[in-house]
Amino acid sequence: MKKLRVGIIGTGRKKPRGDRFGYAMAYQHAEGYQALDTCELVACADIVQENADAFAQNFGIGKTYLDYRQMLSEEDLDVVSICTWMHLHEPMVLDACESGVKAIHCEKPMADTWGGATRMAQAAEKAGVQLTFNHQRRYGEPFTIAKQMLDDGKIGRLERLECGAGNLYDTGTHFVDMFSFFLGDGVAAKWVLCQVDYRTENLVFGSHNENQQVLLTEYENGVFGVVMTGAPDGGNPVGCVDKLIGSEGVIEVGAQSGAPIRYRLAGQSEWTEPDTGGASIHGPRFIERAVADVIDCLLQGRKCQLDAGNALIATEIIFGAYESSRRRGRVDFPLQIEDNPLAAMVASGDLCPEKEDE
Repeated sequence: MKKLRVGIIGTGRKKPRGDRFGYAMAYQHAEGYQALDTCELVACADIVQENADAFAQNFGIGKTYLDYRQMLSEEDLDVVSICTWMHLHEPMVLDACESGVKAIHCEKPMADTWGGATRMAQAAEKAGVQLTFNHQRRYGEPFTIAKQMLDDGKIGRLERLECGAGNLYDTGTHFVDMFSFFLGDGVAAKWVLCQVDYRTENLVFGSHNENQQVLLTEYENGVFGVVMTGAPDGGNPVGCVDKLIGSEGVIEVGAQSGAPIRYRLAGQSEWTEPDTGGASIHGPRFIERAVADVIDCLLQGRKCQLDAGNALIATEIIFGAYESSRRRGRVDFPLQIEDNPLAAMVASGDLCPEKEDE
């Protein structure tokens, strides 16, 4: 079988895995493709020639580009990974859809506006392109073990999901998406009610993120979701990254105690910690598995759990939460806005976060 031709947009700089901002995502995507005998890395694009050259040398790639559009035009690609900042996702996805690729695997969050996220999904559907987003924790042992326990009825009927994260938009997108993973794909939220605090500027890859927030949502199946971010003392207000509360027990994923996963049944005083084989909530090999599944779904013609439809569920909750803060009231779905309400409130002066150096 002819190998799929893969191109990478946004190589970034290779960083040590202990770096505060993490190992450059493009390198992790590329490692995933390189591990597959169905794919061939043929080109990469970055606005910094030195970065593109280093990436190409690392993976034995023959062609580098400073303009991703030129790469899309000249390389006859089957698959593109987009590993750039969020505000670039929409134009890059739209251009890739028009170029004739078969699949696009994009970093999260989806886009910097709700309108942008929906336009990307619509463009991919119209072009017949498989569009996926890298919510790779769906492939991690602590999460898959929790999902299997839930499906097996270990904690009875699921009643509530809770999440504690650093922020709602950048890191929170992973854990709000995990709500969908636990609920079962395609279960949308009905409404969201939220308030945010944004007193100190917090830019992550150029996008505003609140300092602290509390969110309540209800899904179509009656399960409630609670998300809390940014405790002032740096702690986790939920005590874990994802908590599954059932009629007969509780499961915690990413517990502050250090356990990747633990559970306690009703009437028990002690926690039980399932074996994850050494995996934490961050890895290893989550992205490699995600890329492998993206490619297998493309080749087999099956729906991928990372598809745009699932990503939109989490993204609607996030932008809906910011809209709830802007309206100072509950927001019912479907979400009827185009912008990013948090960024809009900053631009209008309704929110005036101080810069850290002021």
